[in-house]
Amino acid sequence: MLDKFITPVIKPLLTPIVATLHKLGITADQLTVAGFLIGMLALPLLAFELWYGALAAIILNRIFDGLDGAMARYAQQSSSAGGYLDITLDFSFYAAVPLGFILANPAQNAIAGALLLAAFIGTGSSFLAFAISAEKFQLDKPQFKYKSFYYLNGLTEGTETIALFIALCIWPQQFVLLAGIFATACAVTIFTRIHGGYHTLKQLESTK
Repeated sequence: MLDKFITPVIKPLLTPIVATLHKLGITADQLTVAGFLIGMLALPLLAFELWYGALAAIILNRIFDGLDGAMARYAQQSSSAGGYLDITLDFSFYAAVPLGFILANPAQNAIAGALLLAAFIGTGSSFLAFAISAEKFQLDKPQFKYKSFYYLNGLTEGTETIALFIALCIWPQQFVLLAGIFATACAVTIFTRIHGGYHTLKQLESTK
């Protein structure tokens, strides 16, 4: 929901950093992989209840995630392969964070963590599946033209997810409550994406 507002603010801030990294010969794919490896450090850090260390890993991962896309555009390296690498590693990272909280306290966090993971699968699959059909119909991406594929909007997007992760690291004792609230919001996103996506595609098919 907030991505379309946050991204235009952040993108100009990344340009000087990207320009410097480009001069050093660093590629967008290298930034993607480096950010993923840093982000995955959050898993053991969370499992051992090193909350602020995990928070640092999460924030760095998100910085790298912004840098890789900015680098791809700056260096004109945008590609389907790079977009594929980025989104698959992103979702692996997203899944690792709830898993870390589950490992930290299985008795308390397992059910809420499982619900959160299920919600992530629903939100991810609902827009990735639509992206396949959007490519077929060559739909425009008016709000996310910088993305490698079509992003179907929703109540819970990247910005909201990272806000959740930050909140969980600051208030880990509230994991069950926060995960439950976010999973519910994800359920709304899943419903609206499936409903909107289905009817959009039906309408497009009827006009062909």
